[in-house]
Amino acid sequence: MQDQSAPSSRAQASTPSPATASQPVKPIIPAAAAKRANASVIGMIIALLVSVAAFLPIVLMNPSPKSDGFRPNIDVSAVASNAKGVAGFTPVAPAAGDTFRPNYARWAAASGTGVAAWEVGYVTPKEKFIGLTQTSKANPTWLVQQTKSAPVTGTRNAGGREWELHDTGKGEKSMVLAYRGSTVVLAGDANLEEFAVLAAAVVKSLESNPAVTVSPSASPAP
Repeated sequence: MQDQSAPSSRAQASTPSPATASQPVKPIIPAAAAKRANASVIGMIIALLVSVAAFLPIVLMNPSPKSDGFRPNIDVSAVASNAKGVAGFTPVAPAAGDTFRPNYARWAAASGTGVAAWEVGYVTPKEKFIGLTQTSKANPTWLVQQTKSAPVTGTRNAGGREWELHDTGKGEKSMVLAYRGSTVVLAGDANLEEFAVLAAAVVKSLESNPAVTVSPSASPAP
């Protein structure tokens, strides 16, 4: 009889056991590939550090501002003195305190309105705006433009003078004073208390300046 036990033994030996089949297969990465992968990661880290080091001095040299927003340094008195020759009168430079911050001061030629005027813009203590306009050649059309056609709603005493109050009813208001040969218009969205403070300073400046003298022939027709 032939021995048939050997093939059976070989078949059993070639069949993997359940324990061996359940073990996960671990991929084997060649040493060169692993070295290249590590080099790529290290290169990225080095590039990131170089970028941070490059921008850090720029950030340190440009610290964040301590104040809120940009505040231009406008010397209203100096600009008014320079504009005196072309204006023909001494423009007002109201001293309303440090809390009223001027953000522009200029002499505006007679272009769109047809009337040349001295203009100063103020940011009020409550972060509102009041624009000052002064001219020696005011006329009714110019006045309507400056007050945005707002009707006269009353008067307001400031600096010992009665100012004409114009109110649009939409937050915008104007105070108008014709005094010592010139007309001053204050217009903006500030409250009346802040208007009064600036208006009083305007009156004081007007009274400290020479009165404006305009010949009858030079006066514009209404």
